[in-house]
Amino acid sequence: MQSGMTIGRLAEAAGINVETIRYYQRRGLLDEPRKPLGGHRRYPPDAVRTLAFIRRAQQLGFSLEEVKSLLALARGSNAKATRALAEAKYELLGTRVAQLNKMRKQLERLIAASKRARDGADPMIDALFSENDLD
Repeated sequence: MQSGMTIGRLAEAAGINVETIRYYQRRGLLDEPRKPLGGHRRYPPDAVRTLAFIRRAQQLGFSLEEVKSLLALARGSNAKATRALAEAKYELLGTRVAQLNKMRKQLERLIAASKRARDGADPMIDALFSENDLD
């Protein structure tokens, strides 16, 4: 009997779709095992761990390209490079949070203006058609 899991069992164990695994393979995040003559590809047990790593890294906001870099770093244990990648992501997320907060405040002002508007007036639509910034 062969050791390892088929792609279906791997997907089930990792809680993801088979097509997601194939996509990760195309992107170079997960190695595709060799297919034996007349048999099925078998994935090693650590493939589940790799898929969990990918999922957790994505939950932290890392792109698949960044995840690929993290996986390469994991093979070499380069804490300084890993930290640099995490620090860059942290800064980017701070910028995104600031942008989202700004958008939220703009929407808050437009909603308040809409509540005060007279019948027939629509401050939201007017603002979107306006040539002025929403600031």
